[in-house]
Amino acid sequence: MSDSFPGEPSEMQRPQRMRALLELLASMRFAIALLSVICIASVIGTVLKQHEPATNYVNQFGPFWAELFLALKLNAVYSAWWFLLILAFLVISTSLCLLRHTPKYIADLRNYKENIRVQSLKAFHHKAEAELAEAPQAAAQRMGGILARSGWKVKLQEREVAGGKGYMLAAKAGAANKLGYIAAHAAIVLICIGGLLDGDLVVRAQMWLGGKTPFTGAGRISDVPQEHRLSLRNPTFRGNLMVAEGTQADTAILNQSDGVLLQELPFSVELKKFIVEYYDTGMPKLFASDVIIHDRETGEQVEKRIEVNHPASYKGIEIYQSSFDDGGSRVRLKAVPFTEGGEAFEVEGHIGTSTELLRSGAGTPEDRLTLEFTELRTINVENFSDQNRGSTEVDVRKVDLRSSIESRLGGGHKTVTQKELRNIGPSIGYKLRDASGQAREYQNYMSPVDFGDGLPMFLLGVRETPAEAFRYLRIPADEQGSMQGFMRMRAALLNPDMRKEAVRRYAAQAVAADRDDLRVALEQSALRAVELFAGTGQRDAKGVPDGGLQAIGRFMEANVPTAERERASEVLIRILNGVLFDLAQLSREQAGQPPLQPGEQTLAFMTQAVFALSDAQFYPAPMAFMMEDFTQVQASVFQVARAPGKNIVYLGCLFLIIGVFAMLYVRDRRLWIWVQPQGQQAQATMALSSNRKIMDTDREFENLTEKLLAAPAAMQSPTERSV
Repeated sequence: MSDSFPGEPSEMQRPQRMRALLELLASMRFAIALLSVICIASVIGTVLKQHEPATNYVNQFGPFWAELFLALKLNAVYSAWWFLLILAFLVISTSLCLLRHTPKYIADLRNYKENIRVQSLKAFHHKAEAELAEAPQAAAQRMGGILARSGWKVKLQEREVAGGKGYMLAAKAGAANKLGYIAAHAAIVLICIGGLLDGDLVVRAQMWLGGKTPFTGAGRISDVPQEHRLSLRNPTFRGNLMVAEGTQADTAILNQSDGVLLQELPFSVELKKFIVEYYDTGMPKLFASDVIIHDRETGEQVEKRIEVNHPASYKGIEIYQSSFDDGGSRVRLKAVPFTEGGEAFEVEGHIGTSTELLRSGAGTPEDRLTLEFTELRTINVENFSDQNRGSTEVDVRKVDLRSSIESRLGGGHKTVTQKELRNIGPSIGYKLRDASGQAREYQNYMSPVDFGDGLPMFLLGVRETPAEAFRYLRIPADEQGSMQGFMRMRAALLNPDMRKEAVRRYAAQAVAADRDDLRVALEQSALRAVELFAGTGQRDAKGVPDGGLQAIGRFMEANVPTAERERASEVLIRILNGVLFDLAQLSREQAGQPPLQPGEQTLAFMTQAVFALSDAQFYPAPMAFMMEDFTQVQASVFQVARAPGKNIVYLGCLFLIIGVFAMLYVRDRRLWIWVQPQGQQAQATMALSSNRKIMDTDREFENLTEKLLAAPAAMQSPTERSV
């Protein structure tokens, strides 16, 4: 009876299954399947941004797909466990294939196959026969010498035949073709091994076996516990090192899909100066770093310059110039209130930090806002061509009252063929985060921008998510180049008493003094229009404010017949413009400023001010922060890598080039010539085999026939020679 349990393979079946498994692993189909999966994964890793925050995937693809991508580790394809496993199986499969075929190929390289039967030569596609007017031995030696001088390797075999001795001449050429097969497959193994060594395999092994875990918190690098740090003896790693000007750093950050690991370096990098040069388009042309490398063990200091494609090397670690960032620039901002009764104030901070604010008139924790200083850009090059006038690269639109009332903060990015590039100065980027954690991103330019119409305007950008483009509120600058004129006008619009006084002044100027009835009617209409325009500050369920030009449009649709709506709208807008002009004059009067003088400049200012007053009601924050002053601190981002597999990959690439060229351009050929006595002369039979049937092989056989056999063409049957 058998000792095995039911369903358990017997001792005879186990070797068979093991052989079947080895056959599968060493098969070409299995290797091609693995390569196909690796190619698909590489495409995914190229198309899908890697190592992004989870919220970015949720914003771009939605919760379901984001969760699926994270579960399959598609956000970190090249370090995913399944990708590393596929690479390991490809190494095993290709190695087994080499182990199985290399001995056969090596033996085939040594074998001349001189024991082939004479009758077999007549079955070849390339064959020829001829009678030679010389002795068999002399003919064989002559032909062998010709082949040897032509680069063939030749072996002569003597055989006993009826009537004397026959000679089998075996020659071969193009043996590098089989060596190319070995080199190409060895290249795959070397490249995969190098990729595994320089990838995350070693780091993950330390995580699995050494108890290392990714760090998911926040704080100073020096406070991170030891279980999140890799030792100095780590044989391979690739991480980022950010160094601000005048500071040092000695700990690299290795990004993982669920956090970061810290890699201690045997040296610290001090950034003396960061150098950046720009093209006319505003794109960086050159960025380089002058650094001092401080050896932690010996105290040695080495000065180096690191540029893109020109890394520095120290103790087997390469330091690459990856990018640049802000190193904690100091900024001073001024808050410009957009709510009634709001007061201006100043706030200072550093890029990368945050501070808490309190809404005007609020005192509960729910009313607190967090101001996060996110970005300082000292150069902003935009396109100001005629075709793109008013629609810069940052999606700033040209406002048109009659054709674009409904999209007050919209934008149209146009494709242009001509460009007029101009640097419009520094900008500040920040976020305002409420108590629930929701945040909007803002970008405001420090100086007003002239779009070519002679009226500079301040640009205040906002967007809900990083995937969106900025939408810009454009505020006209006054004659002093500031926002004060517009802000005084907006404060006057929100003041009921000043609205009434502006209406009274407008009606008194528009109607004769003896027409009280018309003046009262005009005052009522003008007050209604300006109150509709000012709104109450409330928003509907969709977040649309109840004021601005939209409110006037809704009022006309609800109260004026369609046939009379266009004419009534023109009259109402004319009245509104007149009241707003008097409101601007009243605000300047109270501020002790001279009144606006009629002219094109005043007309342009008032036109854009009306648009901006309407747009400002859509502005989602109670205040805007304008940059007053800044002190820039540059930072350089380095990639530091210890990559022992790099040389292995280079060797594999060399093997791959050699192997591919050998397999494509070297033909493996075998030539046999049987010479036997025929009376006083000799009879020769020749055959040629090649691994590829191409025209070059046909021509080569014809040349060999003419050189070696030296027989008249009439002696050979047309069917015996390849044409």
